[in-house]
Amino acid sequence: MQKFSLDAMARELLQRAATARHGRSADTVYGGHEHVLRQTVITLTAGSTLAEHENPGEATLFVLRGRVRLHSGEVSWDGISGDLIVIPQAKHSLEALQDSAVLLTVAKLG
Repeated sequence: MQKFSLDAMARELLQRAATARHGRSADTVYGGHEHVLRQTVITLTAGSTLAEHENPGEATLFVLRGRVRLHSGEVSWDGISGDLIVIPQAKHSLEALQDSAVLLTVAKLG
């Protein structure tokens, strides 16, 4: 059995994001490319984005801290600490409205 402190990981990754040129940092908590399930903590400083990209499978975004906006086409969803956003099966992007940390959970299709 393994145990992770997502709060501690979020703090550390936000510190890294603050000094990164692109304002973001990430680390896989569980899984990886060889697994169906993958969980990754992603941090973004206020104003930073993850550019539009495809959804690799069923996915959710749990907001650990801060405030984010998920965009997909003409639709967007705001999330604050404690919110769970189901990521649509379409191209999407993520914008940090405040310094933020999210837990991305992906179950890859096929």
